[in-house]
Amino acid sequence: MLAAAGVVAGGLALSGCTVPSFGASPGDTTSSRSVFHLWQGFSIGALIIGGLVVALIVWAVVRYRRHGERIPDQHQYHIPLEMTYTIVPILIVLGLFAATMVVENKEVANPRTNVRIDVNAFQWGWKFTYPGSNAVVVGQTTQAPTMVMPVDTNVHINLTSSDVVHGFYVKAFNFSRYALPGVLNQFTLRAVATGTFFGQCTQLCGLYHSLMWFNVKVVTPSQYTAWLASFHGSAAATAAAAAAAAVRQQTSSLVPTKLATTTGTH
Repeated sequence: MLAAAGVVAGGLALSGCTVPSFGASPGDTTSSRSVFHLWQGFSIGALIIGGLVVALIVWAVVRYRRHGERIPDQHQYHIPLEMTYTIVPILIVLGLFAATMVVENKEVANPRTNVRIDVNAFQWGWKFTYPGSNAVVVGQTTQAPTMVMPVDTNVHINLTSSDVVHGFYVKAFNFSRYALPGVLNQFTLRAVATGTFFGQCTQLCGLYHSLMWFNVKVVTPSQYTAWLASFHGSAAATAAAAAAAAVRQQTSSLVPTKLATTTGTH
């Protein structure tokens, strides 16, 4: 039980101070921060257990170092000790597994929400559609279209691909998902800070893969509502139709074309 007690004591001792990041970033979503805290816990546990193992090795080397030619007394079958160093590691592994399952369940959970964005990847750009409104944002290569979403709100994402395998990746969110042709990949993002964050495709998808960029702009709920409202009217509908036509041209020719009209300027 010594190792388990050490892990608990170490956690309590470190709870009152700033815990190091151990080379990771907390990210700007609730799920990324849950993963970050799990990583911190794993790292602290590894340091405590590793320190205990090293201490025991050093103690054994010093305590039982050779004295002259006499062979030290030999002992075996210490049942309580053998049970301890068998059961304690099992308990530690079960604890780490349980903590991982809790975080993973949060990662894949899709809570009910009224905010939904359909994300479609194509060679070599992105289309963001907002069901229930006229909002459509399209762009390709270095145009970096912007996906707008509200802060502190569960946002359901439906991710698809029109052609080949793409990767939806936002570095600041510590998040990546495949965009697969013929497959609907669903997930939920909940940003905890406003700002504009860079995203890109992470799967080699053809000639202009390295220029397949996009942005995620996180705004306040009121700003998000006003942004959606700005797409109402015939002008917005015409712009959305033109953008959709440009996407069809893009995906059919597989050659980057400058969009004649795009709604991604908001």
